[in-house]
Amino acid sequence: MATAVALTVERPDVSTLQGWVADAGPLGWTAVVLGVSGALMTPIPRTALTVLLGAAAGFPAGLAVAVLAGWLGGMGGFALGRLLGRDAVTRLAGPRLERADRLFQDRGFLAVVLARLTPVPFALVSYAAGLSSIRWLPATLGTAVGVVPGAVLHVGIGASVIGWL
Repeated sequence: MATAVALTVERPDVSTLQGWVADAGPLGWTAVVLGVSGALMTPIPRTALTVLLGAAAGFPAGLAVAVLAGWLGGMGGFALGRLLGRDAVTRLAGPRLERADRLFQDRGFLAVVLARLTPVPFALVSYAAGLSSIRWLPATLGTAVGVVPGAVLHVGIGASVIGWL
């Protein structure tokens, strides 16, 4: 179905997207941040979204949206994992995961930063962190630090590719 929609629905070109972004205003930018953060809680690849942000918004604005939306989406997935699944996973896994869970609890910040730097899907890292015993503060700080390098790279690619088109 998604393929049929992609082939039949007229998509805006980059200059149209840039016009929409330029005319967005504060409410529009808020909607973009919330939309991207919501998308990051699904299997949509973060790389694709951040390249598109760079192409549509340019480097400074695209980077700001990518980092803020990455943090919000990451913590949203963390919260959902924590609230909806932590107790069930703990009951099912039992003592087998206790040791690994203690490791994540003790080194939560570093674990989250490193996971954000790997090619593991963004949403998977968010939900897995929420299911672990990582505390909120290390998860929050690890996500804030961990989203920056990829955002800089991918927004930069999107912003620079536009000059070639």
